[in-house]
Amino acid sequence: MEFSAYFPMWDKLTAAQQKRLADSITPQTAPKGTIVHNGSLDCVGLLLIQSGQLRSYILSDEGREVTLYRLFDRDLCLFSASCMMPSIQFDLVIEAEKDTGYWLIPTDVYKSIMEQSAPLANYTNEIMASRFSEVMWLIEQIMWKSLDKRVASFLLEEAAIEGTNLLKLTHETIANHLGTHREVISRMLKYFQNERMVRLTRGTVEIIAEDKLQELQKV
Repeated sequence: MEFSAYFPMWDKLTAAQQKRLADSITPQTAPKGTIVHNGSLDCVGLLLIQSGQLRSYILSDEGREVTLYRLFDRDLCLFSASCMMPSIQFDLVIEAEKDTGYWLIPTDVYKSIMEQSAPLANYTNEIMASRFSEVMWLIEQIMWKSLDKRVASFLLEEAAIEGTNLLKLTHETIANHLGTHREVISRMLKYFQNERMVRLTRGTVEIIAEDKLQELQKV
């Protein structure tokens, strides 16, 4: 499909703005595991995802990761264009969780059109507000929810994303998403297995009692 079919505000732009945007974009691919954006000094441009999945996370001085949010088909990634938002004071890493195809939009072109187009500016502000809400939700989870509830929520979310209860996840991957240590996740998953909520095999976590996980995250 064409870029115009994926860009929600396409019909709100003038013909001249549409041409400028269309002439500037470049299709890109990022194999699974590729770091697409790394820190505030890396201003690659905006990413409009055609297919695949990106993960946005921050990295502590000790090397621990925590996932802020994920991006899927038709999502627009703003934080890969950090130079457009000089007030951003934290370094964000964006990684391809799956083989991903996207269009790269030059920062200067997008910013110039946004300054001329109120609908595009409003759309951009809505994305910023949505990302802020996701980060605030994450902070609430870390501060107020116990780790067993966070792990249960993560497994259920992952099952919904993948469309299966057989999840190809290592304990280290889960730890990176949740901002904790692999050993802590291993102990928690062992507890889940003893309670007959999951079944563990090498490199996989199978949910065998979805109702129990749902009940746990609500308690």
